[in-house]
Amino acid sequence: MKRLQYVGLVLSWLMGACVGRDKTPKEVLQEKVDTLQADVITESVKHDADDPAIWINPQDASKSLIIGTDKDEDGGLYMFDLNGKIVGSFTGISRPNNVDVAYGLKLKGRPTDIAVTTERLTNRLRIFSLPDLKPVDQGGFEVFTGEAERAPMGIAIYTRPADHAIFAIVSRKSGPNEGYLWQYRLRDNGNGEVGGELVRKFGKYSGKKEIESIAVDNEWGFVYYSDEQTGVRKYLADPDVHNDKELALFGDKGFSEDNEGIAIYKTGEKSGYILVSNQGSHTLMVYPRKGGVGDGHEHPLLAEIPVSAQETDGIDATAVRLGSKFPEGMVVSMSTDKTFHLFDWRKIKERIRK
Repeated sequence: MKRLQYVGLVLSWLMGACVGRDKTPKEVLQEKVDTLQADVITESVKHDADDPAIWINPQDASKSLIIGTDKDEDGGLYMFDLNGKIVGSFTGISRPNNVDVAYGLKLKGRPTDIAVTTERLTNRLRIFSLPDLKPVDQGGFEVFTGEAERAPMGIAIYTRPADHAIFAIVSRKSGPNEGYLWQYRLRDNGNGEVGGELVRKFGKYSGKKEIESIAVDNEWGFVYYSDEQTGVRKYLADPDVHNDKELALFGDKGFSEDNEGIAIYKTGEKSGYILVSNQGSHTLMVYPRKGGVGDGHEHPLLAEIPVSAQETDGIDATAVRLGSKFPEGMVVSMSTDKTFHLFDWRKIKERIRK
Protein backbone atom coordinates (compact mmCIF):
# COMPACT_ATOMS: atom_id res chain seq x y z
CA MET A 1 0.00 0.00 0.00
CA LYS A 2 2.79 2.44 0.92
CA ARG A 3 4.56 1.68 -2.34
CA LEU A 4 1.40 2.51 -4.31
CA GLN A 5 1.05 5.77 -2.38
CA TYR A 6 4.68 6.65 -3.20
CA VAL A 7 4.20 5.91 -6.90
CA GLY A 8 1.06 8.05 -6.88
CA LEU A 9 2.94 10.97 -5.32
CA VAL A 10 5.70 10.72 -7.94
CA LEU A 11 3.18 10.65 -10.79
CA SER A 12 1.34 13.60 -9.27
CA TRP A 13 4.58 15.59 -9.07
CA LEU A 14 5.49 14.75 -12.64
CA MET A 15 2.09 15.77 -13.98
CA GLY A 16 2.26 19.03 -12.04
CA ALA A 17 5.75 19.75 -13.41
CA CYS A 18 4.43 19.29 -16.94
CA VAL A 19 1.60 21.81 -16.67
CA GLY A 20 2.09 24.62 -19.17
CA ARG A 21 5.42 23.21 -20.35
CA ASP A 22 4.37 20.97 -23.26
CA LYS A 23 6.55 18.17 -21.88
CA THR A 24 5.74 14.58 -20.99
CA PRO A 25 6.41 13.25 -17.47
CA LYS A 26 9.30 11.22 -18.91
CA GLU A 27 10.88 14.36 -20.40
CA VAL A 28 10.54 16.29 -17.14
CA LEU A 29 12.11 13.47 -15.14
CA GLN A 30 14.96 13.17 -17.65
CA GLU A 31 15.49 16.92 -17.49
CA LYS A 32 15.83 16.75 -13.70
CA VAL A 33 18.38 13.97 -13.98
CA ASP A 34 20.43 15.53 -16.79
CA THR A 35 20.56 19.17 -15.66
CA LEU A 36 24.08 20.27 -14.73
CA GLN A 37 23.95 21.91 -11.32
CA ALA A 38 26.13 24.91 -10.50
CA ASP A 39 29.14 24.33 -8.26
CA VAL A 40 28.69 27.83 -6.83
CA ILE A 41 25.73 30.22 -6.92
CA THR A 42 26.54 33.82 -6.09
CA GLU A 43 24.74 36.02 -3.65
CA SER A 44 21.88 37.99 -5.20
CA VAL A 45 22.18 41.43 -6.72
CA LYS A 46 19.56 44.01 -5.78
CA HIS A 47 17.45 44.19 -8.94
CA ASP A 48 18.19 42.12 -12.06
CA ALA A 49 21.39 40.17 -12.82
CA ASP A 50 22.20 40.28 -16.52
CA ASP A 51 25.79 39.71 -17.65
CA PRO A 52 29.06 38.46 -16.08
CA ALA A 53 32.75 38.86 -16.90
CA ILE A 54 35.69 37.06 -15.32
CA TRP A 55 38.74 39.01 -14.12
CA ILE A 56 41.85 36.87 -13.63
CA ASN A 57 44.03 37.95 -10.70
CA PRO A 58 47.60 37.96 -12.08
CA GLN A 59 49.18 37.33 -8.67
CA ASP A 60 46.87 34.52 -7.55
CA ALA A 61 44.26 33.14 -9.94
CA SER A 62 42.33 31.56 -7.06
CA LYS A 63 41.55 35.13 -5.99
CA SER A 64 40.04 36.05 -9.34
CA LEU A 65 36.70 37.84 -9.46
CA ILE A 66 33.36 37.68 -11.24
CA ILE A 67 32.08 41.11 -12.33
CA GLY A 68 28.31 41.14 -12.83
CA THR A 69 25.78 43.76 -13.91
CA ASP A 70 22.63 44.62 -11.99
CA LYS A 71 20.37 45.96 -14.74
CA ASP A 72 18.09 48.67 -13.35
CA GLU A 73 17.60 52.44 -13.41
CA ASP A 74 19.46 52.36 -10.10
CA GLY A 75 21.76 49.54 -11.12
CA GLY A 76 25.41 48.79 -10.66
CA LEU A 77 28.38 46.49 -11.00
CA TYR A 78 28.99 43.79 -8.40
CA MET A 79 32.19 41.87 -7.71
CA PHE A 80 32.01 38.29 -6.44
CA ASP A 81 34.78 36.01 -5.22
CA LEU A 82 34.92 32.41 -6.41
CA ASN A 83 32.78 31.35 -3.46
CA GLY A 84 30.00 33.61 -4.74
CA LYS A 85 30.31 36.24 -2.01
CA ILE A 86 29.89 39.92 -2.87
CA VAL A 87 33.24 41.60 -2.21
CA GLY A 88 32.60 44.98 -3.81
CA SER A 89 30.15 47.04 -5.83
CA PHE A 90 29.62 50.35 -7.62
CA THR A 91 25.99 51.43 -7.76
CA GLY A 92 24.06 54.36 -9.19
CA ILE A 93 24.65 53.34 -12.81
CA SER A 94 21.62 53.94 -15.03
CA ARG A 95 20.74 50.46 -16.31
CA PRO A 96 24.13 48.82 -16.87
CA ASN A 97 23.50 46.09 -19.41
CA ASN A 98 26.60 44.08 -20.32
CA VAL A 99 30.18 44.12 -19.04
CA ASP A 100 33.59 42.98 -20.26
CA VAL A 101 37.16 43.10 -18.97
CA ALA A 102 40.45 44.26 -20.50
CA TYR A 103 44.00 43.98 -19.21
CA GLY A 104 46.83 46.49 -19.24
CA LEU A 105 45.28 49.66 -20.66
CA LYS A 106 47.90 52.34 -20.00
CA LEU A 107 46.66 55.24 -17.86
CA LYS A 108 49.36 57.80 -17.05
CA GLY A 109 51.78 55.24 -18.41
CA ARG A 110 50.69 52.60 -15.90
CA PRO A 111 49.10 49.33 -17.14
CA THR A 112 45.58 49.17 -15.69
CA ASP A 113 43.00 46.39 -15.83
CA ILE A 114 39.50 47.69 -16.50
CA ALA A 115 35.84 46.68 -16.54
CA VAL A 116 33.74 48.32 -19.25
CA THR A 117 29.94 48.41 -19.05
CA THR A 118 27.18 49.92 -21.17
CA GLU A 119 25.05 52.50 -19.35
CA ARG A 120 21.89 52.16 -21.38
CA LEU A 121 19.79 55.08 -20.13
CA THR A 122 22.56 57.66 -20.63
CA ASN A 123 23.91 56.22 -23.93
CA ARG A 124 27.38 55.91 -22.45
CA LEU A 125 30.20 53.51 -21.76
CA ARG A 126 31.43 53.45 -18.17
CA ILE A 127 34.94 52.28 -17.29
CA PHE A 128 36.27 51.13 -13.92
CA SER A 129 39.72 50.06 -12.78
CA LEU A 130 40.18 46.56 -11.38
CA PRO A 131 40.23 45.11 -8.82
CA ASP A 132 39.28 48.25 -6.87
CA LEU A 133 36.26 49.00 -9.12
CA LYS A 134 36.84 52.75 -9.19
CA PRO A 135 35.64 54.95 -12.10
CA VAL A 136 38.39 56.05 -14.50
CA ASP A 137 36.17 57.66 -17.14
CA GLN A 138 35.07 61.12 -15.92
CA GLY A 139 31.49 59.88 -16.00
CA GLY A 140 31.87 57.91 -19.22
CA PHE A 141 31.66 58.82 -22.89
CA GLU A 142 28.66 58.78 -25.22
CA VAL A 143 28.19 56.17 -27.93
CA PHE A 144 26.06 56.07 -31.09
CA THR A 145 26.05 59.87 -31.14
CA GLY A 146 23.89 61.39 -33.86
CA GLU A 147 21.78 58.23 -34.18
CA ALA A 148 18.02 58.10 -33.61
CA GLU A 149 18.39 54.63 -32.07
CA ARG A 150 21.07 54.42 -29.37
CA ALA A 151 20.46 52.60 -26.03
CA PRO A 152 23.76 50.65 -25.79
CA MET A 153 23.44 47.05 -24.60
CA GLY A 154 26.22 44.63 -25.56
CA ILE A 155 29.93 45.19 -25.02
CA ALA A 156 33.01 43.13 -25.87
CA ILE A 157 36.67 44.09 -25.68
CA TYR A 158 39.15 43.28 -28.46
CA THR A 159 42.85 43.48 -27.60
CA ARG A 160 44.86 43.42 -30.82
CA PRO A 161 47.84 41.05 -30.40
CA ALA A 162 50.15 43.03 -32.72
CA ASP A 163 50.26 46.23 -30.67
CA HIS A 164 47.97 45.56 -27.67
CA ALA A 165 45.58 48.31 -28.78
CA ILE A 166 42.26 47.93 -26.94
CA PHE A 167 38.87 48.37 -28.63
CA ALA A 168 35.29 48.29 -27.33
CA ILE A 169 32.69 46.81 -29.68
CA VAL A 170 29.20 47.99 -28.74
CA SER A 171 25.68 46.92 -29.74
CA ARG A 172 22.34 48.59 -29.08
CA LYS A 173 18.66 47.91 -28.45
CA SER A 174 17.74 48.57 -32.07
CA GLY A 175 19.36 49.96 -35.16
CA PRO A 176 19.93 49.77 -38.93
CA ASN A 177 20.23 46.60 -41.01
CA GLU A 178 23.90 47.44 -41.70
CA GLY A 179 26.38 49.12 -39.36
CA TYR A 180 24.54 48.02 -36.23
CA LEU A 181 27.70 47.69 -34.12
CA TRP A 182 30.13 50.54 -33.47
CA GLN A 183 33.76 50.05 -32.48
CA TYR A 184 35.76 52.46 -30.31
CA ARG A 185 39.45 52.56 -29.50
CA LEU A 186 40.04 53.06 -25.78
CA ARG A 187 43.00 55.08 -24.56
CA ASP A 188 44.17 57.62 -22.01
CA ASN A 189 42.56 60.97 -22.76
CA GLY A 190 45.63 62.77 -21.42
CA ASN A 191 44.34 63.10 -17.86
CA GLY A 192 44.70 59.52 -16.74
CA GLU A 193 41.07 58.83 -17.64
CA VAL A 194 39.68 56.60 -20.40
CA GLY A 195 38.28 58.10 -23.57
CA GLY A 196 36.95 56.50 -26.72
CA GLU A 197 37.48 57.19 -30.43
CA LEU A 198 35.00 55.83 -32.98
CA VAL A 199 36.92 53.79 -35.58
CA ARG A 200 34.31 51.59 -37.27
CA LYS A 201 30.65 50.84 -37.94
CA PHE A 202 29.81 47.31 -39.08
CA GLY A 203 27.55 44.29 -38.72
CA LYS A 204 24.26 43.05 -40.12
CA TYR A 205 20.97 43.03 -38.21
CA SER A 206 17.92 40.93 -39.07
CA GLY A 207 15.43 43.32 -37.47
CA LYS A 208 13.71 40.46 -35.65
CA LYS A 209 14.52 41.39 -32.06
CA GLU A 210 17.80 42.92 -30.81
CA ILE A 211 21.56 42.40 -30.55
CA GLU A 212 22.91 42.20 -27.02
CA SER A 213 25.62 39.57 -26.56
CA ILE A 214 29.06 39.96 -28.14
CA ALA A 215 32.32 38.03 -27.70
CA VAL A 216 35.77 38.51 -29.19
CA ASP A 217 38.43 35.88 -29.86
CA ASN A 218 41.70 37.83 -29.67
CA GLU A 219 43.94 35.05 -30.98
CA TRP A 220 41.84 34.33 -34.06
CA GLY A 221 40.82 37.97 -34.45
CA PHE A 222 37.10 37.25 -34.73
CA VAL A 223 34.06 38.92 -33.19
CA TYR A 224 30.80 37.00 -32.65
CA TYR A 225 27.42 38.46 -31.78
CA SER A 226 23.91 37.12 -31.22
CA ASP A 227 21.33 38.46 -33.64
CA GLU A 228 18.48 37.19 -31.49
CA GLN A 229 16.08 34.70 -33.11
CA THR A 230 18.37 34.60 -36.15
CA GLY A 231 21.79 33.20 -35.16
CA VAL A 232 25.37 34.06 -34.30
CA ARG A 233 27.16 36.32 -36.76
CA LYS A 234 30.94 36.30 -37.23
CA TYR A 235 33.24 39.12 -38.43
CA LEU A 236 36.88 40.17 -38.28
CA ALA A 237 37.62 42.23 -35.17
CA ASP A 238 40.51 44.41 -36.39
CA PRO A 239 39.20 47.70 -37.82
CA ASP A 240 42.47 48.36 -39.68
CA VAL A 241 41.94 45.32 -41.92
CA HIS A 242 39.04 47.23 -43.53
CA ASN A 243 37.03 44.07 -44.13
CA ASP A 244 33.43 44.19 -42.91
CA LYS A 245 32.28 41.08 -44.75
CA GLU A 246 30.24 38.61 -42.70
CA LEU A 247 32.26 35.40 -42.33
CA ALA A 248 29.58 33.10 -40.95
CA LEU A 249 26.07 32.80 -39.56
CA PHE A 250 25.61 29.78 -37.32
CA GLY A 251 23.54 28.77 -34.30
CA ASP A 252 20.45 29.40 -36.38
CA LYS A 253 18.76 26.11 -35.42
CA GLY A 254 17.79 24.40 -32.18
CA PHE A 255 17.04 27.51 -30.11
CA SER A 256 13.65 27.54 -28.42
CA GLU A 257 13.58 31.29 -27.84
CA ASP A 258 16.63 33.56 -28.13
CA ASN A 259 20.27 32.84 -28.87
CA GLU A 260 21.85 34.94 -26.15
CA GLY A 261 25.15 34.99 -24.25
CA ILE A 262 28.41 34.03 -26.00
CA ALA A 263 31.65 32.86 -24.38
CA ILE A 264 34.87 31.34 -25.67
CA TYR A 265 36.64 28.52 -23.80
CA LYS A 266 40.23 28.11 -25.02
CA THR A 267 41.92 24.71 -24.84
CA GLY A 268 44.93 26.07 -26.76
CA GLU A 269 46.01 29.17 -28.63
CA LYS A 270 43.43 28.57 -31.36
CA SER A 271 41.48 25.50 -30.16
CA GLY A 272 38.49 25.21 -27.86
CA TYR A 273 34.79 25.93 -27.90
CA ILE A 274 32.25 28.67 -28.53
CA LEU A 275 29.40 28.54 -26.01
CA VAL A 276 26.01 30.14 -26.63
CA SER A 277 23.16 30.26 -24.12
CA ASN A 278 19.82 28.87 -25.36
CA GLN A 279 17.63 31.12 -23.25
CA GLY A 280 14.25 29.42 -23.58
CA SER A 281 15.61 25.90 -23.02
CA HIS A 282 18.01 26.76 -20.14
CA THR A 283 20.88 25.08 -21.98
CA LEU A 284 24.37 25.79 -23.30
CA MET A 285 24.97 25.17 -27.00
CA VAL A 286 28.57 24.15 -27.78
CA TYR A 287 30.36 24.77 -31.11
CA PRO A 288 34.00 24.27 -32.21
CA ARG A 289 36.16 27.35 -31.85
CA LYS A 290 38.33 26.63 -34.91
CA GLY A 291 35.43 25.72 -37.16
CA GLY A 292 34.86 22.64 -39.28
CA VAL A 293 37.33 20.52 -41.22
CA GLY A 294 38.16 22.32 -44.44
CA ASP A 295 36.04 25.34 -43.53
CA GLY A 296 37.19 27.47 -40.62
CA HIS A 297 33.94 29.40 -40.65
CA GLU A 298 31.70 26.37 -40.28
CA HIS A 299 30.63 25.86 -36.66
CA PRO A 300 28.49 22.72 -36.28
CA LEU A 301 26.69 22.01 -33.01
CA LEU A 302 28.71 19.63 -30.82
CA ALA A 303 26.50 19.41 -27.73
CA GLU A 304 23.53 20.93 -25.90
CA ILE A 305 23.90 20.92 -22.12
CA PRO A 306 20.99 21.64 -19.72
CA VAL A 307 22.16 23.81 -16.83
CA SER A 308 20.72 25.07 -13.56
CA ALA A 309 20.91 28.75 -14.59
CA GLN A 310 17.50 29.85 -15.85
CA GLU A 311 16.69 32.02 -18.89
CA THR A 312 20.34 32.96 -19.24
CA ASP A 313 21.35 36.20 -20.93
CA GLY A 314 25.08 36.69 -20.41
CA ILE A 315 27.82 34.08 -19.95
CA ASP A 316 31.62 34.07 -19.70
CA ALA A 317 34.29 31.37 -19.58
CA THR A 318 37.97 30.86 -18.83
CA ALA A 319 40.40 27.94 -19.05
CA VAL A 320 42.73 29.40 -16.42
CA ARG A 321 43.22 27.25 -13.32
CA LEU A 322 41.23 29.00 -10.57
CA GLY A 323 42.38 26.99 -7.57
CA SER A 324 41.39 23.46 -6.58
CA LYS A 325 37.66 24.04 -7.08
CA PHE A 326 38.04 25.04 -10.74
CA PRO A 327 41.34 23.43 -11.88
CA GLU A 328 40.43 23.70 -15.59
CA GLY A 329 38.56 26.97 -15.33
CA MET A 330 34.85 27.66 -15.36
CA VAL A 331 31.75 28.90 -17.13
CA VAL A 332 29.65 31.62 -15.49
CA SER A 333 25.98 32.05 -16.42
CA MET A 334 23.46 34.66 -15.37
CA SER A 335 20.21 33.32 -13.90
CA THR A 336 16.85 35.05 -13.51
CA ASP A 337 16.88 34.65 -9.72
CA LYS A 338 19.30 37.64 -9.53
CA THR A 339 22.35 35.38 -9.26
CA PHE A 340 25.21 34.03 -11.35
CA HIS A 341 25.95 30.30 -11.58
CA LEU A 342 29.56 29.04 -11.65
CA PHE A 343 30.23 25.69 -13.34
CA ASP A 344 33.40 23.59 -13.09
CA TRP A 345 34.65 23.16 -16.66
CA ARG A 346 35.47 19.49 -16.10
CA LYS A 347 31.77 18.70 -15.76
CA ILE A 348 30.92 20.58 -18.95
CA LYS A 349 33.75 18.82 -20.79
CA GLU A 350 32.24 15.44 -19.86
CA ARG A 351 28.94 16.44 -21.46
CA ILE A 352 30.65 17.50 -24.70
CA ARG A 353 32.32 14.13 -25.03
CA LYS A 354 29.09 12.16 -24.65
